[in-house]
Amino acid sequence: MTDKKIKFSELDERIVEILKKDGRATNQRIASKLDISTSLVASRIRRMEQNGLMRLVTVADFSAFDYNVLLPVGVDVKGRPANEVADDIAALDEVASVQLVTGKHDIEILVTLPNLAAMGDFMLNKLSNIDGVLSLDPAFAVDIIKYEFDVAPI
Repeated sequence: MTDKKIKFSELDERIVEILKKDGRATNQRIASKLDISTSLVASRIRRMEQNGLMRLVTVADFSAFDYNVLLPVGVDVKGRPANEVADDIAALDEVASVQLVTGKHDIEILVTLPNLAAMGDFMLNKLSNIDGVLSLDPAFAVDIIKYEFDVAPI
């Protein structure tokens, strides 16, 4: 069995760009914009999804769901592999992202919380109780200048 790598074509890129701007764009609207058939749009989207090149997701505004605190946290690990600690952290509902990193910390996470009162409970009773967490270095996001949920530019 050969491991054939599927790549984006120029048409795929144009379809994805339209969907990035309007995730609710219908196949008919995309076809009209690109001057191609609706069935071609549908088949290209299906192919990209089946091959793991694209997935459609809904991204909600933090504040729309009363999450008013965005908290980046550096995590230092001791006595346990960082990837195992990262898996445990990723299981917490409040955690939006987890990255194994090089530099000052072993793990960087992004936490969303409804308010500052919830921060103490989260940091003291959840995050710091995970086996292998040595120390936490939180920083307050005082303003969000840019936040785009593009996993990868095409």
